[in-house]
Amino acid sequence: MASIGFIPHPLPTTPLTTSQEDKVAFIREETGIQDSEALKQHIITVQKKAYAVKSFPCIRYFAFAWERISELPAYKEVLKLGRERDNAILLDIGCCYFWDVGHELFRSTPESFPVAFLPGNAVDPAFLKPLPPLGTASQITESPPSLSSLMTLTPLHGHISAIHVSSVFHLLFEAEQTQLAHSLAELLSPLPGSLIFGYHIARETVGLGPVDRNQTDGRRVFCHSPESWVALWEGIFGVKRVKVDVELTKVVISDDDVERSWLTWSVTRV
Repeated sequence: MASIGFIPHPLPTTPLTTSQEDKVAFIREETGIQDSEALKQHIITVQKKAYAVKSFPCIRYFAFAWERISELPAYKEVLKLGRERDNAILLDIGCCYFWDVGHELFRSTPESFPVAFLPGNAVDPAFLKPLPPLGTASQITESPPSLSSLMTLTPLHGHISAIHVSSVFHLLFEAEQTQLAHSLAELLSPLPGSLIFGYHIARETVGLGPVDRNQTDGRRVFCHSPESWVALWEGIFGVKRVKVDVELTKVVISDDDVERSWLTWSVTRV
């Protein structure tokens, strides 16, 4: 599936900076490309392919090339779940990059990186059937299905230990954001410590934010505030059934000198 997006400016051509040495070291290790200029050209080549499919700002600014999940405060809890919980499953919703192009970026293959990948729309009931979140561990009546056998996310109801969802919610209308939150809640395991975490564009007060540069119709982004974000999740799970941590930070986008607020957050079962 491909769509034509609005390209406001020529693509940047500087994916490598000294301030990202740890990120550069990771992609060098994954690709096997040690020469800086060769690595730069490799990333730019892959960037152009992806940007021709969809002109997401995260592709424009090379954010797709850098590992960022470990920067999130909740990530250490995800690692703990992986060490301590049997059959723990991590779900990454909205992985940003297109799967085949992602393999090209990291020079991997389905055999060398055998992660289950399910293409689909998380707000489509045919892909993720609306169901209530499980309230207690006693409601888990079956073992998780084989991930390689899945065609939709519905069979994972109540089986996911951790869900990562970054730079996704602000792409959706308000009603779709609420629907996605409910859908992710139904996938989350009822075991204490299970969590959903990520980041997205937000505002100090709930309402419409900047124009969505991923669209050609001038649509403005609906933005939650920290308070409305907490209320959303407590309304889904119930007050005192989850711990919602939020942090609002302001970032200036250098390309258009616009200041935007980003919400870093986690929702943890208690």
